[in-house]
Amino acid sequence: MITITESARDYLEELLSKQEGALGVRVFINNPGTPRAETCIAYCRSEDIQEGDVEEDFGQFKAWFQGRSIPFLEDALVDYSKDKFGGQLTIKAPNAKMPRVSDDSPVEDRINYILYNEVNPSLAAHGGEVSLVEVTDDQFAILQFGGGCQGCSAVSITLKDGVEKTLLEQVPELAGVRDSTDHTDRSQAYY
Repeated sequence: MITITESARDYLEELLSKQEGALGVRVFINNPGTPRAETCIAYCRSEDIQEGDVEEDFGQFKAWFQGRSIPFLEDALVDYSKDKFGGQLTIKAPNAKMPRVSDDSPVEDRINYILYNEVNPSLAAHGGEVSLVEVTDDQFAILQFGGGCQGCSAVSITLKDGVEKTLLEQVPELAGVRDSTDHTDRSQAYY
């Protein structure tokens, strides 16, 4: 899943020895499968461990990997390089922004995959984009439009005939989509 080099292990072990109450590190990706994906390593205390996390013992310390992030951490590398300023910890996760989805992937991941690989390339022609805010308990995808789509007079057509139709065809668990965008701001609107 993820490789933590020996130099990174030594560095993390040193950092952890100075943190009271830290059990190890927690590795996760914010906004996995989207262009805004960000790979993170944080100190992990007992209250930080979540259901679905996967624990791995690296000898010098333990790491907990967020369950939802695991498919996006495939082939990830954590390294530490010393330099004249002390050193730098780097995290490379080549699959963080490009989701690896299948029919049994979480609904959010499948929606993001469709939005960023099918819907947004079409909206980009008008300077627009759409992103997933959340999936509600009653299975509605709450979406946020931006760029040329925010305030566009044709956004309701785009939402129903384009985005919703595409998502419902490919994610049958969805009951529908809802737009959470404030369309009163028309400064960037395409139409």
